[in-house]
Amino acid sequence: MILKVCGMREPGNISAVEELQAGYGMPRSAGWMGFIFWPKSSRYVAALPAYLPQRVRRIGVFVDAPLTDVIQHVADYGLYGVQLHGHETPEYVQSLRAAVSITVIKAFCISTSADLEATSLYSGLADYFLFDAKGPSAGGNGTQYDWSMLNAYQGPVPFLLSGGIGPDDAQHISDFRHPYLAGIDLNSRFEHAPALKDIHLLTTFMKSLQSLSLL
Repeated sequence: MILKVCGMREPGNISAVEELQAGYGMPRSAGWMGFIFWPKSSRYVAALPAYLPQRVRRIGVFVDAPLTDVIQHVADYGLYGVQLHGHETPEYVQSLRAAVSITVIKAFCISTSADLEATSLYSGLADYFLFDAKGPSAGGNGTQYDWSMLNAYQGPVPFLLSGGIGPDDAQHISDFRHPYLAGIDLNSRFEHAPALKDIHLLTTFMKSLQSLSLL
């Protein structure tokens, strides 16, 4: 299962989270770290950090960014993938894929199962979907939704579960069954402050995931 820790910015914290992910024996393909390039976010990465992870995959998060900006960040940050968390159209995704070889994650904010209908427009374009909770911000709201709504999603694109996942949710994740679940996305509920992850909380959570054979 993919474990994506999103909203990273501080060099020492980046290194500590990377060490934790690698320390659990996670292959590089499963350990992901997200960097938010949306200026309105409290976790916005405005400049290249002094340290970037080497043993986990770097994911850039964008919200309705100009295509040229996304392409430039892919090069500058050595991104493995981009997460599109705004209203990017299928044509936008097609143009991105034509310009650069990259993994594409298209995010959808969910409040009812009807919100899943939009995924059909991106089938064959996105490598993964990410299902987040609707909230006042494009992401990182720390709110959770009823995951049973995702039973209406029939694939074929694998997805990451996001939206208010917290330190006590390991069993909840284990109990959730869906054939296209590929991983989980962690952010605000594992923080001391925006962009500063609590290593103790992450360690405890990952131990719980491991005990449930999810890592």
